[in-house]
Amino acid sequence: MDGNPYKQEEKYTIIIGCGRLGANLANTLSDNGESVLIVDKREEAFRKLSPSYGGLTMTGDGTDVSVLNEAEIDKASAVISVTNRDNTNIFVSLIAREYFNVPHVIARLYDWERECVYQEFGIDTICPAVLSFKEIDKLLSGEGEERGRP
Repeated sequence: MDGNPYKQEEKYTIIIGCGRLGANLANTLSDNGESVLIVDKREEAFRKLSPSYGGLTMTGDGTDVSVLNEAEIDKASAVISVTNRDNTNIFVSLIAREYFNVPHVIARLYDWERECVYQEFGIDTICPAVLSFKEIDKLLSGEGEERGRP
């Protein structure tokens, strides 16, 4: 297929940010046989990846279009931005969605009040504070008992 190393039907995911969440996500996708590339500004961040990680790594700034071009973002089925900075995640997500037309874009965000910005552009979000609240609410409402918890 004209130089494309990824089959059209194969998932190719680019993850921006190799912190705990990014590394765990990359490990899981890799373990499931998916093509994954993780990008981080700091090369030492890749030490968080498991020894069995079968994907690719790239040192660079995920907000830099030349880095994204080198990562072959135009072939990506998903881009997931999970840095520890909301502004970076917004910027990466908007570039992926608006400039490269990536079909599935997900961003972690810490400030849940910014969620409307993401929704306006069709970007899915993961907000640790909201997820934690929902899980605590489940436990307090007794749903935890259904799962074998006291």
